[in-house]
Amino acid sequence: MNRNYLRAIPREWRNLSQVFAALGDEHRQRILLTFEAGERLHVGQIVEVSTLSRTTVSHHLRVLREAGVLRSEKIGKEVWYWLDKEFLVRALGAVCDYLRVKA
Repeated sequence: MNRNYLRAIPREWRNLSQVFAALGDEHRQRILLTFEAGERLHVGQIVEVSTLSRTTVSHHLRVLREAGVLRSEKIGKEVWYWLDKEFLVRALGAVCDYLRVKA
């Protein structure tokens, strides 16, 4: 038994609870799957292909952005979103590394 993690989790894992909570919702998973590689989308574009209201999509985008899964930039009246692929690779890679080495 590894007792080191009973008091503190590894530094690489500190943001994982937010990431997994964000990715745990099926609507947010569908929103992520809407993005093509390297694509930037605004709320209106996502609402067009979604069954959700604009307000609900905005809420899900905020959760994903706060978790670090998406990045955003306001240009004019629109906020554009894109996947933070490098962050996701690092975050999920930390879990994979743990499984390869410790599990």
